[in-house]
Amino acid sequence: MLALHEGGPIPVVDPTTADGVFALAWLVIALPAAGAVILLIGGAIAPKPFAAFGHLLGTILPIGSFAISLAMFISLLGRPDDDRQVAQHLYNWIDVGELRVGMDLLYDPLTALFLLLITGVGSLIHIYSIGYMEHDPRRVRFFGYLNLFVAAMLMLVMSENYLGLFLGWEGVGLASYLLIGFWQHKPSAAAAAKKAFVINRVGDMGLSLAIMLAFVTWGSTSFVVISANVDGASEKTLTAFGLLLLLGACGKSAQVPLQAWLLDAMEGPTPVSALIHAATMVTAGVYLIVRSNWIFDLAPDARTVVIIVATVTLLWGAAIGCAKDDIKKALAGSTMSQIGYMMLGAGLGPAGYAFAIFHLLNHGFFKANMFLGAGSVMHGMNDDVDMRHYGALRKAMPITFLTFSMGYLAIIGFPGFSGFWSKDKIIEVALTDNWLVGICAIVGAGITGFYMTRLMLMTFFGEKRWDKDVHPHESPAVMTFPLIVLAALSVLGGVMLINDWIVNFLAPVTGEAPHEEPPIPAFAVSVIVVLIVAVGVSIAIALFGRRPIPREAPQDVSFVTRATRADIYGDVINDELVVKPGKHLTSGLVTIDSVVVDGAFTGGAVAVGGIGALGRRAQNGYVRSYALSLLGGVLLVVLALLAVNLA
Repeated sequence: MLALHEGGPIPVVDPTTADGVFALAWLVIALPAAGAVILLIGGAIAPKPFAAFGHLLGTILPIGSFAISLAMFISLLGRPDDDRQVAQHLYNWIDVGELRVGMDLLYDPLTALFLLLITGVGSLIHIYSIGYMEHDPRRVRFFGYLNLFVAAMLMLVMSENYLGLFLGWEGVGLASYLLIGFWQHKPSAAAAAKKAFVINRVGDMGLSLAIMLAFVTWGSTSFVVISANVDGASEKTLTAFGLLLLLGACGKSAQVPLQAWLLDAMEGPTPVSALIHAATMVTAGVYLIVRSNWIFDLAPDARTVVIIVATVTLLWGAAIGCAKDDIKKALAGSTMSQIGYMMLGAGLGPAGYAFAIFHLLNHGFFKANMFLGAGSVMHGMNDDVDMRHYGALRKAMPITFLTFSMGYLAIIGFPGFSGFWSKDKIIEVALTDNWLVGICAIVGAGITGFYMTRLMLMTFFGEKRWDKDVHPHESPAVMTFPLIVLAALSVLGGVMLINDWIVNFLAPVTGEAPHEEPPIPAFAVSVIVVLIVAVGVSIAIALFGRRPIPREAPQDVSFVTRATRADIYGDVINDELVVKPGKHLTSGLVTIDSVVVDGAFTGGAVAVGGIGALGRRAQNGYVRSYALSLLGGVLLVVLALLAVNLA
């Protein structure tokens, strides 16, 4: 929207009205949304007919959204740079007092890339799920939830205002709750779903307060209106707005301190893990920061907090990934770390926005590849997730091994693969901005090389460690086809950097990066990062490639290992700082309610009852008692008169 140059905000260009293929933009959301309605309602009314074709309908509709997204992307490329913002007004959504919000969509270069990622990778995950969920009796409902998830994420990235974004934001939260807890007969899955839902509500409070602040400050929630008038707000207001947006981003993107839900989310079916961790939910926070770039460019303190949170998270997640034996949780720790890199790029401002999105796209390719590859391994290993029970699977599952290897080489930043280009660019910009942050990012890359090599060695190499009743086998073609496509994208994702294409393409949204000389040449940065990664890989080979791996995790380990196995005590910290104080506060409020509030009402009633009881004793029905009372009253009046006269 509002691009920022070194001279400050530049005038915003109002989006053109949608026409041609852009008039179909609403269908991108409507197709999976319709799929969710049809599958969830129709599957409940007539489960048997839908069981035969429901999964096919649920897969075709996101593919239709991808086809429209691709057509719009091609049309957008044919437009000049200053005419790449298209708006579509659907109807007036809210018109109350001074608040007027339209159900409006915005299509620009940032939206275009997200649509291709969400619908493209999302469609591949749907195809994969046909095989993965083949024998699940609730498969139709599962595909309905997947469609709901995709539709909500599309609403999030296509809305022209923060309120529409919030609608998709909450839809993603609902869908994640339903999918993480899909196997709710497992107590661990039900608990994980509730945990994700509650922690995300904390972040959502930040976003909802930011929307309220936007209306109070600018009288609108529209991106176009706010970006055009952003320089009229004080820096304190912009800083508060940016920090509230960051709180929301931390919840959805599992950044410290709201990261504890992410590893538990692995309780859902593996396609859910791929959808949440690669193409949709965890990328929402990065999108929010980059979309609001005109806020953060004028609020340096908020940007600094983004950088700090991102740096801590990328190291936190990498450390967790080193100690997990559960293959999905090891990848989940990796996701936390990689999202940290994206948030770091977003926090670095105009120089890093495009590279944050570049790494987000590449991560969507190689992380979806690896999560689905992990699901393929589980499919062949009777759903066992413990890597200590694997070993030597490269021969039993050759396609899974080769495709997973492409994702592995991409995430560690092997030269030529997608992650090499995007992660190194973020590190390069970080070193230019702050050498300490840059060094932390380099250390994180080395740790990534270690834990990902550990995962590869424990899963595909070494000796066989599986039980005799387990017979590893390759997954069916409907599951391996998405792996092959994602593996190819993991290799080729770097082409987006040729001639700085992605930087120039996103410039109308993120602005042109300022020209600053890095402290060391870019080539030297790449060499240093590759060498550090090689050190991490070598350590992993020494520890897990040349030594036998026990089937049970050693218990006599260092404090660091115990801490990382326990997610660096994230749950303990939350329990001590939030849960226990919350319980004490709740019990105190209950006590106040029962003793003070209820006491005020019940106590008054008791007092009136006591007074009534005393009154009843005087009304006993005996004439002598009434005569005595009358006499006593007369005497009191006489005594009172005498006292007055004597005075």
